[in-house]
Amino acid sequence: MADAGVDGTRRVLIAADKFKGSLTAVQVAERVAAGLRRVVPDLEVESLPVADGGDGTVAAAVAAGFERREVRVAGPLGHEVTAAFALRGDTAVVEMAEASGLQRLPAGVFAPLTASTFGSGELLRAALDAGARTIVFGVGGSATTDGGAGMLSALGARLLDADGEPVPPGGGGLASLARADLSGLDPRLSSVDLVLASDVDNPLTGPKGAPAVYGPQKGASPEDVATLDAALAHFAEVLEGALGPRAAEYAASPGAGAAGGIGYGALLLGARFRAGIEVMLDVLGFAPALERASLVITGEGSLDEQTLHGKAPAGVAAAARAAGKTVVAVCGRVALPDAVLQRAGISRAYALTSIEPDVATCIADAGPILERLAARIAEDVLG
Repeated sequence: MADAGVDGTRRVLIAADKFKGSLTAVQVAERVAAGLRRVVPDLEVESLPVADGGDGTVAAAVAAGFERREVRVAGPLGHEVTAAFALRGDTAVVEMAEASGLQRLPAGVFAPLTASTFGSGELLRAALDAGARTIVFGVGGSATTDGGAGMLSALGARLLDADGEPVPPGGGGLASLARADLSGLDPRLSSVDLVLASDVDNPLTGPKGAPAVYGPQKGASPEDVATLDAALAHFAEVLEGALGPRAAEYAASPGAGAAGGIGYGALLLGARFRAGIEVMLDVLGFAPALERASLVITGEGSLDEQTLHGKAPAGVAAAARAAGKTVVAVCGRVALPDAVLQRAGISRAYALTSIEPDVATCIADAGPILERLAARIAEDVLG
């Protein structure tokens, strides 16, 4: 049974990520709260939807009180799309997937060699225009493998071929790069605290680099992966000629390979790399909410090996455990042994599949099943 919070009240904090393909983080919180209150009608519940820097990050910030701002930018194929960022005071949360994510590609269409991050640069510029002095740049879910070249171009860099013409968009186009001129970068970038928020610590190139590890899920064939890896290595080499040794150092740095190498471009802009969930917990005000809570419920669609590597539930559980709080998790399916979950700070995991074994039904009817699951948590932990 959960102990009372600091004021003697039993209060549950719901800090879960989305169930990808089924429920947003906001919907997860709503369903869990409804299920808990079936059993404990007067229960104090606080909802703080979370994200780890990938898709859903802006939505989590808006749910926490940030203002949603929309702007027209270039999608990964160059077509204009409406993308959003979040703003509160002089802090902006920018999600690259809003402009350059796989979600922006037509169904079944991939463009591993030509997809560009130009729109992500336009989003960053819009945040600067809105007065942001701190920008949390969440990266993940990208359709691109261009090393952030498009983003840099949108912010004023000139990436030119041997004829002095701009190189074609996408990672493939970087093979023809002859000269990089970053002198025209937006001067406001030098006075902004830019935070690269990601759960990926891969370098830019090589066996653990962006093309090799993440290219195939963006439609890259083995030949495309080799082409992209060579093009990004060439990109870093040309930038080393323009900027000196730090360009090569950044290429080998953790996070450079995030989101098709946009992490590399962000590091060139002076970004600080931090684990996405840690950044977002700070931005969303997790610490004071945690202090008020007697029980924390976190979760995501699948609790598996990836969860342990910087995903939202692991970050929430680590912070809650450090504060001496009990944590349970909700998920669609769980693929981790109890002992591993407990080492991560999660006392128990509740999966939709424990109520409905058919995964397709769980995905289609996730909301109602999650409510039933939350009622079970209330009976087990709050009863």
